Amino acid sequence: MKVKQLEITENMKISEFINQLDDSGVLGAKRVSRATNLLAQSFKDEDTKVFLSLAGPMVPGGLRKVVRDLVDMGYVDLIISSGANLTHDLLESFGGSHYQGTKQDDEQLQQSGIGRIGDIFTKSDDFEVFEEEIHKIFAQINKKHDVISIKDFIHEIGLLIDDEQSIIHTASKNNVPIFAPGLIDCMIGLQLWIYCQDNDFTISAVEDMTDLSDFVYNSKNVTACMLGGGLPKHYTLASNILTGGIDSGIQITLDRSEGGSLSGAPLEEAKSWAKAKSGSNLVTVVGDATVLFPLIVAGALDKVNE
Repeated sequence: MKVKQLEITENMKISEFINQLDDSGVLGAKRVSRATNLLAQSFKDEDTKVFLSLAGPMVPGGLRKVVRDLVDMGYVDLIISSGANLTHDLLESFGGSHYQGTKQDDEQLQQSGIGRIGDIFTKSDDFEVFEEEIHKIFAQINKKHDVISIKDFIHEIGLLIDDEQSIIHTASKNNVPIFAPGLIDCMIGLQLWIYCQDNDFTISAVEDMTDLSDFVYNSKNVTACMLGGGLPKHYTLASNILTGGIDSGIQITLDRSEGGSLSGAPLEEAKSWAKAKSGSNLVTVVGDATVLFPLIVAGALDKVNE
């Protein structure tokens, strides 16, 4: 079959553009169209649960509202996130922001109270406010719980913040669980450790596995959508070993496979570990998730509403 050349027209719908990518049938265009069609199918299928994993600077990179809206519309059933993305979600809930950066000396940035994530800047003043506010929330939760799972801890945080644009708040409001197995490895975790020096408060990661395994067992089909790799990707895939693996999956990554890292591993490799079922529909899209995920989501929503 011949490669069909792309044709871009005025007033073209995003779904029509995705169809053009599909018709070309090769390279990144084909992978993006496959991912879009798979996500649209998963959104439409009431028997499919969508697990969204977030690694890398997804919130600082501009995807906060995209994720929040998917949760609010009922298209995401479970989130597995790095602690950092949750930290940055709360940073904005407490009045902080993320800023477009310019090339500057990093030592000078540090002296000016600026932290850098690629070309994204954050202000240390915003983190000082974060520290004050998060300790107030810890104390409120600690009044009710001496021991709490990570999932329930995040859920309680979401109920206590008043920010309709927050991923955590929106997930709590809609009873969408958020798991963060690496919560200690972020500013929330550091402040939690500081709080626990003077307070009897324990966060139990082990308890999360009971809730997560129940969710997996009660899901007829699972589509995993993984932005970046790392611990969130592995936790997403490994939890589904309990039922023989995910039924379908999308991975958007810039990591390479040659070094053997999980982040760069093609999704097909998961079949060897029973983290993805035999015959499962798997798509790896190589590129920047902060660009590709909004495109794929926009196309999927357009197709759902056709």
